[in-house]
Amino acid sequence: MIRKGLRPRFRLGLDRPNDRAGFREVLPFRRSWIAIGLLAVFDVIFIIPAVITFREAASMWSRPDDLFDVVGALFTTFWLMGWSIAPIALTTILAVVAFGREVMHAAPGRIELFLGLPFVGLIATYDPSKMRNLRIVQPAKKSGKSWRGTHAVFDYGANTGEFGSDLDEAALARIKSAIEGATGVRIGHGLAPIADLEGEWETDPIEELTAIATAPAAVEAPAASAPLTLTSPSTLVLIAANLVPVIGTLFWGWNLGDVMVLYWAETAVIGFFNLCKIAVIGRWMALLAGPFFIGHFGGFMAVHFLFLYTLFIQGPSNMDSGGDLADVAKLFVGLGPALLALFLSHGYSFLANFLGRREFRSRTVQNQMSEPYSRIVFMHLVLIFGGGLTLVLGEPTPVLVIVIALKVFFDIRAHVKQREKS
Repeated sequence: MIRKGLRPRFRLGLDRPNDRAGFREVLPFRRSWIAIGLLAVFDVIFIIPAVITFREAASMWSRPDDLFDVVGALFTTFWLMGWSIAPIALTTILAVVAFGREVMHAAPGRIELFLGLPFVGLIATYDPSKMRNLRIVQPAKKSGKSWRGTHAVFDYGANTGEFGSDLDEAALARIKSAIEGATGVRIGHGLAPIADLEGEWETDPIEELTAIATAPAAVEAPAASAPLTLTSPSTLVLIAANLVPVIGTLFWGWNLGDVMVLYWAETAVIGFFNLCKIAVIGRWMALLAGPFFIGHFGGFMAVHFLFLYTLFIQGPSNMDSGGDLADVAKLFVGLGPALLALFLSHGYSFLANFLGRREFRSRTVQNQMSEPYSRIVFMHLVLIFGGGLTLVLGEPTPVLVIVIALKVFFDIRAHVKQREKS
């Protein structure tokens, strides 16, 4: 998503009490013991299932005898990963609310607002020359800011910043004077310049890395926005990678089970690069969104593999067996070349399209979290239908090739449509 207007620079960092340059003040930090108590109760409610599940997962991983045991352990682990986001977030908030503090540090060219524990926290850095209309605000009751009480607010481009708790006009005047003395800049009044309201956000470290990684694509700006066709490089790479299963079926003796497991593995590859996309789009938000995506996507993948292996590898007549782990490993080793080709194909698309064509600028974390599922569900409906057909017809090679061709067709269609949305 394209972001506009001024923004502060956010980073995790240490409070620097011994830094005597400029002006530094520990700001009043209001605490609500009722809120702290409620947070503690909810935190315990979420922690108890997490601890129980962790012990269960550890026990399952200590003695996996067959594929069924491994899938059970994987599903439990992924569930735990998704669930743990809540207690981790609640514990962090509880620690900050109960023991945290807010510190302002003003020096020439910058103002830093530190919010966190005494040793580490989130630091927001502002340009003092862009700050305007510093004032005292009384938040509405039951609002998200009510815990601060009367506090300081300033305009920063199209957005606002805030600090302090239970401040009055005299305290604000003293802080304002100290800020202006330390920075050498007077805090402005009135409307901000248009550039501060509508200008695109400055490049952050992640965008700098993507610019370096895709320098050739950045030079040809007009071509980057051109729609993809069947002759586009990423489309040709996708077609080439999908030819490997055809070769395996015609010349290497691959059967339906091999193809189904290969495409399951491709789904895992799609999930991996989707996680990379979430990291690029979400930045700090990816610390929460990433584990949550791994949790629900990983659980889906674990159960999906058990279904495919039982139905298409072991066969319906051998469902009593849990699946030998050595046979599973041997299966993936045999599919190694095709899996590598598919990984390189999706990796090239990630670099050339998502980064090179700067598709990340029009995406949100919420949309990216669900994006793989539409493609995966549709693709596997085709595979399962074709797989059932080959089972009924005795798995003739021509039918299997047709199934692969259908999969390739819908792959290309989804690939091109995904680029059009960007």
